[in-house]
Amino acid sequence: MTNNELGKTIIDITQSGKGILAADESTPTIKKRFDSIKLESTEENRRAYRELLFTTPGINEFISGVILFDETLRQKNKHGKPFPKVLSDQGIVPGIKVDKGTIPLVNSAGDKITEGLDGLEKRLEEYKQLGARFAKWRAVYSISDHNPRCLSIKLNAISLARYAAICQNQNIVPIVEPEVLMDGDHTIERCIDVSRKVFHEVFHQLHKQHVVLENIILKPSMVIFGTKCKHQADVKDVAENTLEILRETVPAAVPTINFLSGGQSDEIATAHLNAMNASTTIKPWNLSFSYGRALQAPCLKAWAGKTENVQIAQQALYKRAKLNSKACLGKYDRKME
Repeated sequence: MTNNELGKTIIDITQSGKGILAADESTPTIKKRFDSIKLESTEENRRAYRELLFTTPGINEFISGVILFDETLRQKNKHGKPFPKVLSDQGIVPGIKVDKGTIPLVNSAGDKITEGLDGLEKRLEEYKQLGARFAKWRAVYSISDHNPRCLSIKLNAISLARYAAICQNQNIVPIVEPEVLMDGDHTIERCIDVSRKVFHEVFHQLHKQHVVLENIILKPSMVIFGTKCKHQADVKDVAENTLEILRETVPAAVPTINFLSGGQSDEIATAHLNAMNASTTIKPWNLSFSYGRALQAPCLKAWAGKTENVQIAQQALYKRAKLNSKACLGKYDRKME
């Protein structure tokens, strides 16, 4: 396959009014989700939940791609069809989380570095055979009086760029995900400063490692206040500040920016995305979503691990996806909730 394959994947994902469902929770993370509904995190329960998500009637109207976890990429529906095939038969592009999580960064107290570059090329070869057409790598940056430190900003950017280059070499579209965490009491002004430095360094390293920007998906955090900050910014402020920083740091060659929700509530995440798309600010990229919890939370709660609740749970997911589709077009209204 050639780079035309990368371009086709980008086109298939960046359809107007559609976004990405992040269903790539690691085993420890999905356990926390299941704990909230008092359900044991067995392989079968995880499989049944993912099948519920992927077979929601009409979900392909609003979802163009799904990020899977290693286990999920290898699983099948109750009829024996592999999940990547379940998705691709609906016109939804299957993707895969390829990083191996974070560890403390030595000599940079309070910062973390993402692991997973070792053996990545061989893993991508297998994932491609299993049906994955794009991948995801997440770098995280905590905000405090001293963090993130320069070392963390640089090394995480190098890792993101190295991962992206390896992906493109395997004709897999990389999602580049620099997440500035909401945890803490920092102001939105502090988040602006950190986000500017982080995004600037990420694109500096992508350029140095010859990553083709037209064939990546950027999955950034929004410019937002810390969860413990006394003064909370309103939806419009978050949207305008986010757009300002992106215009400063993200080249127009990037085809699409699919925001992460990063711990925002489902309604707030939708409102922020809508405000950005409704803004008159010039936006050279497609602006969409790549939400996990902000799409799944109502669905998971409605399901509660019970077979008889599958239909109502799917209706909850369909509604959330539809509202975020509206937000992609700047046509969402809270009255729609």
